[in-house]
Amino acid sequence: MLEVKNIKTYYGNIQALKGVDIQISEGEIITLIGANGAGKTTTLMSISGIVPPRSGEVLFLGQPISDLQPNEIVSLGICQVPEGRRIFPYLTVSENLDMGAFLRTDSAEVKKDQEYIFELFPILAERRNQAGGTLSGGEQQMLAVGRALMARPRLLLLDEPSLGLAPLVVKQIFEIIKKINTENKTTIFLVEQNANLALKVAHRGYVMENGRITLSDTSANLMVNEDVKKAYLGIS
Repeated sequence: MLEVKNIKTYYGNIQALKGVDIQISEGEIITLIGANGAGKTTTLMSISGIVPPRSGEVLFLGQPISDLQPNEIVSLGICQVPEGRRIFPYLTVSENLDMGAFLRTDSAEVKKDQEYIFELFPILAERRNQAGGTLSGGEQQMLAVGRALMARPRLLLLDEPSLGLAPLVVKQIFEIIKKINTENKTTIFLVEQNANLALKVAHRGYVMENGRITLSDTSANLMVNEDVKKAYLGIS
């Protein structure tokens, strides 16, 4: 479904990605793990067109997308949930969800999808007329995921969904990630610092260090890899 081929991405003169290769097949949950500053978020930004790679190629369903604008990439079926949620704080929960469907014209289906989001996240249904900025961190994360799903993505990019959340909320978010994948058949690319959680939910994983992929394998194999256990799972 998605192929990232030897991409090199820069911020000014600073090279953040140094020839990254990633493949994602339809229906998979793939995770990218690594330390802070390794280049994980930049990888998502490069796929989304927010920070386009300077060289290399990103292919979605066989079509090159590296030269497209972010809104054009969304219209193809790729949607990103950014790190730190970035919901619209002064809009209500319902209005935030409507923003996720901004490019859609099928208003009856949009309404159905909003009700589906409220089934996934019952707390959002209770807060539908509440301003997004008044929600707790966990509720804002649910809203950010729901907003992305309103675009009906074929590929959902999730950037650090567990960041700053209580363990119970994190567990709930990850259960929803699995549900979206199995029920909706949505392919998921998950960037996550909590490697233990990420590898438990993903089918395959990539390890990134200093802008390079240093390891890729099934999640089961990565969880028993001595280097991964030492560096990312806190097991020596």
